[in-house]
Amino acid sequence: MAVGKEIRTKIKSVQNTKKITKAMEMVAASKMRKAQDRMRAARPYSEKIRQLAANLSQANITDYRHPFLGGKTVEGSAKRVGVILVTTDKGLCGGLNTNILRMLVNAMKQWQQAGSRDVRATCIGNKGFGFIQRMGGNVISHVTQLGDTPHLEKLIGPIKVMIDAFQNGEIDEVQIAYTRFINTMKQEPVIEQLLPLTGERLGTPDGSWDYLYEPDAQTVIDDMLVRYVEAVIYQAVAENMASEQSARMVAMKSATDNAGNVIKELQLVYNKARQAAITKEISEIVGGAAAISG
Repeated sequence: MAVGKEIRTKIKSVQNTKKITKAMEMVAASKMRKAQDRMRAARPYSEKIRQLAANLSQANITDYRHPFLGGKTVEGSAKRVGVILVTTDKGLCGGLNTNILRMLVNAMKQWQQAGSRDVRATCIGNKGFGFIQRMGGNVISHVTQLGDTPHLEKLIGPIKVMIDAFQNGEIDEVQIAYTRFINTMKQEPVIEQLLPLTGERLGTPDGSWDYLYEPDAQTVIDDMLVRYVEAVIYQAVAENMASEQSARMVAMKSATDNAGNVIKELQLVYNKARQAAITKEISEIVGGAAAISG
């Protein structure tokens, strides 16, 4: 019964795969909870400092103007664009990386059509780094193997290369591309402008106004805008990690369910083949007995 043996081997193989995907689903579920807690804990600070920085871009600062505080720019007018791309280091997380990379490729085409002649990339995560290299993009810095917990000290070095390029006038604006966590079943790829600061879309107040600074405007603004960049990038990485674990848990659950369906189908085929073999043997026995008695 060679056919039955092959089917049993396939069933055993799928069962082993099912055990692996089930274990990966449980591990992802455990990591997802921690990643979500970390991401939600960082959100209030990130949103508040983003709002303050956007307000500064609209404020009437007479004493000091930081290079990050650009004026009201026309969307798509930048000739040189820097992109901070946040992806995962590992795969098996559904279409998470594919969605953000597809959005980035479409955005790069739009920038080029609008006249952008230079696009530079800083890659956070192995998947995005490999993709940009394969498509021949200009990667000026990268960081991979961040682990399950983002550490700001690992991010500062590569990000500083991009920020220095902006301050030195080598690029006109900096965009950040990552996957925002919505819920366990939904993650949204987004591309946002990091620099120069624009407050129009955040609803900052119009007119002539400003903050009160202590001890002076330059000291406060310099420190706050550094914290702004760090907070936004850290939050993007935290959001991406929470999205990664959620997408991996869903993908592994789907793989486990599919493996169960394949096992049922193979078991049905095996039972049919076994029943056919038994029927054939019974027919041969009956035929032999009839031949002897006849």
